[in-house]
Amino acid sequence: MGIALIMLLVLAVLFLLMAVRVVKQGYVYTIERLGKFTLAAEPGLHLIVPFIDRVGHKINVMEQVLDIPGQEIITKDNAMVGVDAVVFFQVLDAGKAAYEVSGLHNAILALTTTNLRTVMGSMDLDETLSKRDEINARLLSVVDHATSPWGIKITRVEIKDIRPPLDISEAMARQMKAERLKRAEILEAEGDRASRILRSEGEKQSAILTAEGKREAAFRDAEARERAAEAEATATRLVSDAIAQSGNAAINYFVAQEYTKAVGKFATSPNAKTILFPVEATQLIGSLGGIGELVREAIGPADGNVTAPAPDAGTPLPSQRERVPRSSVPRSGGNG
Repeated sequence: MGIALIMLLVLAVLFLLMAVRVVKQGYVYTIERLGKFTLAAEPGLHLIVPFIDRVGHKINVMEQVLDIPGQEIITKDNAMVGVDAVVFFQVLDAGKAAYEVSGLHNAILALTTTNLRTVMGSMDLDETLSKRDEINARLLSVVDHATSPWGIKITRVEIKDIRPPLDISEAMARQMKAERLKRAEILEAEGDRASRILRSEGEKQSAILTAEGKREAAFRDAEARERAAEAEATATRLVSDAIAQSGNAAINYFVAQEYTKAVGKFATSPNAKTILFPVEATQLIGSLGGIGELVREAIGPADGNVTAPAPDAGTPLPSQRERVPRSSVPRSGGNG
């Protein structure tokens, strides 16, 4: 009796352990009753009927990453490129993911690989290298639509790497180098053109300013000559007025003044070694008087108010006056 009771208690404990199922967070268990899917157990504690119900599949409902191995793909322009990609997906319906497809990961891998070949095979090499976003978007749309009956959601498809052939890589490197050199030459030419333009503008402004300076200088020079001429005319008019008012005295004064200046210039000349100079002061005065007489005779008939007096018989004319003997100045090196 005691042994039977103990066995019943052991069987009850075993039955209870088989009936209790704990589902971890991030997973969904499918419960099968007599081999038929009946329930998707969410995370937490669940009770099932032992020997009748059992756990069919443990489905991971977290977002997962599936690595697509490298593929050799022929592009539209017959270039062979190697491509690596990754797929991000999440299970939304555990029942469909468990029973609608056999081998979920392999199915996603095969579907993504075939569509990757289709999408990139319809594009040129340059497009595959420059339009990765477009490739990702097209792959995401196609693969997500194809896997929707499996109860999963393709959240992202990313191209990790595109490896063109070695010869194409070298050609692309040469092309990039040529493009860089072209840009450098263009920038250098533009800089040289800008420099030439600025230099020409500077020379133009300099020529304009030089011409304006010459014009201003010529204008001021002409103005100075005009003022000098006006001053000369004024001086001449004043001299004429003085001569008209004072007669011979003014003429004798001006002639003597100019004669004295001329004699002073002879004295200060650096090339003059010997000068003939009148010794008697009366000779200089007589010469001045003679010049005055000549000027008076020249202007006498032109002036109606001035009449030249008739010379007396006893007064000798300037031409008849006794010439004052000049003393000869001995020259340097002479005998006397």
